[in-house]
Amino acid sequence: MNIKYHDDLIQGSDEWKAARCGLITASEMKLILTPTGKVADNDKSRAHLYELVAQRVNNYVEPSYVNDDMMRGTMDEPIALNLYEQHYELAQTCGFITNNKWGFTLGYSPDGVVGDGLVEIKSRKQRYQLETIISNKVPDEYHLQIQTGLLVSEREWLDFISYSGGMPMFVQRVLPDAETQERIIAACTAAEGKMLDMIAIYEQNVLNLKVKTTERTIEQEIII
Repeated sequence: MNIKYHDDLIQGSDEWKAARCGLITASEMKLILTPTGKVADNDKSRAHLYELVAQRVNNYVEPSYVNDDMMRGTMDEPIALNLYEQHYELAQTCGFITNNKWGFTLGYSPDGVVGDGLVEIKSRKQRYQLETIISNKVPDEYHLQIQTGLLVSEREWLDFISYSGGMPMFVQRVLPDAETQERIIAACTAAEGKMLDMIAIYEQNVLNLKVKTTERTIEQEIII
């Protein structure tokens, strides 16, 4: 089987970060593929590839900043999932899913696994929740993440949950989009090729450096 479920991983844990180390994942697909379906080639996309390559050669994920939106999401997601289970279906937790059928590995961290489907939860500010309810559709900004999740898991559907405390909870089912998924695979194939070239150049240039190893200072996750 190309698909692997890492049920024992807790999202955000050191083990979870280690499993994601150096992988292209669904949440960062917007840095690989543009909204118009083209391979991303800008400062942010190049910086992301450098980060993934650095993780691969060092086998290490540097600490990240935790902002207010991320903290709110950590608190809101269990509440939203509990409401989903009360009104829709029971969900199982799964820390990480990987699929390597394309000759490289893509990853996705679902907020829940339900029958033949998935659950993806977003904690939203109230103005965005209002906009989503009025438009009655999943925001475009999550399209690539959702389709990558469906691609990696090969599941039949994903229930998108938009939650904002004090407002109604928005739930809409999303099906796989073959055209988008083909573009994701093509973009990731191109990105993987670039990263392999970068690793080869890095390893060659390291041979010419006098100081080839240094001691890493362990940093803690920073909350702002």
